[in-house]
Amino acid sequence: MFGIGGGELIFIMFIVLMLFGSDKVPEIARSMGKAMAQIKNATNDIKSEIQKGAEANGFDAKSLTDMTGNISSEINKAKENLLGETATHIEKTKEIIDDVAGPIKRQM
Repeated sequence: MFGIGGGELIFIMFIVLMLFGSDKVPEIARSMGKAMAQIKNATNDIKSEIQKGAEANGFDAKSLTDMTGNISSEINKAKENLLGETATHIEKTKEIIDDVAGPIKRQM
């Protein structure tokens, strides 16, 4: 959970207990729970609005998934082309450097 171990979590709970007291901790936990529920409801509302808007414009979940898959494949192709071109340019640059400077010898 957020990269926090058990001992660290107990230490944090101890500090919270010392700062706020035992009478305020349940109230704080309750309000945090309500806030988390509100955030979850808000994200669900946003998802449903996006889905309704997509359906109103003629998109369904399958077409959106297909579209994102196509976009991902095009991005991967562009990456591969860019890497291939970069490797080619690096090799040409190495050849030019070898032609100009000759092979580099290490001195010991």
